[in-house]
Amino acid sequence: MFAFHVRVAPSARMAARRMYSSASGSSKPVVGFIGLGQMGRPMASNLFNKTAANRAGFVVFDVFDGAVADFTKTHDGAVRASSPADVAAQADVVITMLPSSPHVSSVYEQMAPAVRKGALLIDSSTIDPATARRVAKSVLDKVDAVDAPVSGGVGGATAGTLTFMVGGTKPAFDRANPWLQAMGKSIVHCGDNGNGQVAKICNNMLLGSTMAAAAETMNLGVKMGMDPKLLAQIINTSSGRCWSTDTYNPVPGVMANVPSSRDFEGGFAVPLMQKDMGLALSAAQDVKASVPMAAAADQLYKNILATPGLEKKDFSVVYEWLSGLFVRFVRKP
Repeated sequence: MFAFHVRVAPSARMAARRMYSSASGSSKPVVGFIGLGQMGRPMASNLFNKTAANRAGFVVFDVFDGAVADFTKTHDGAVRASSPADVAAQADVVITMLPSSPHVSSVYEQMAPAVRKGALLIDSSTIDPATARRVAKSVLDKVDAVDAPVSGGVGGATAGTLTFMVGGTKPAFDRANPWLQAMGKSIVHCGDNGNGQVAKICNNMLLGSTMAAAAETMNLGVKMGMDPKLLAQIINTSSGRCWSTDTYNPVPGVMANVPSSRDFEGGFAVPLMQKDMGLALSAAQDVKASVPMAAAADQLYKNILATPGLEKKDFSVVYEWLSGLFVRFVRKP
């Protein structure tokens, strides 16, 4: 299990506080960012660059020291924190972008005792709604907290065009909105804590299902002798059109600048899609909603995960798996 080590460095924190203004005495809040992965790093970079005029300080933490070293090297003035608790002790606004529910729970457990009263916590991880509500409740007596999962992928994170689906009180949403605007272009209030996650898992359940459907449709047409570019053109001007056909087509060579045209590298990896499908299926079970198509797609992504050579590819590699072309990815002994 992903684990953090709590190592609050008083001397570093005191030095940072001498450099930066405090929440109670300044209009220039210190910002903290936890999780500098494939999505978090460009999000943090946009936040750093676009909020410079209002920034008194920028504190970052990740379990991988190299990610922190790279960020602080390329963002002059960003400060390394020793732990999530150290971030919470310094920052007035804390954004987290973490892999899964256990990671978020672990980080919030560490931050809770150290978080500054009146701070704003924004979790942009994709997790189950129950965990989102629980971690928010654990800190709401001291801070404003929202769940704000994103849609838009690495490209959107880099370009600063993400969609944020936000759960929390209206005052907390209003407070979070300017910070989210620095990282995205569409900020939507979805209701109370946890509802941002509800919107996200519903969106990604549909995305995973339509990608599987688009892949099997394209595969059928190609095997029956249809030119894939022509078939995609017809679909995209007809009733079958969807994001997986007109923006992120899974057939290599049909579209430029998408993972399918670069050996399915980059983008949204299969493990992340299968994780999101699992979150949706678990939520559906909790509320007794029938999701047979999502269940079939989930099993398909599980099969891909079990195929050597495909397990780290973009989720559109489902086309290669269905077409039988995946053997070119299998590792040689």
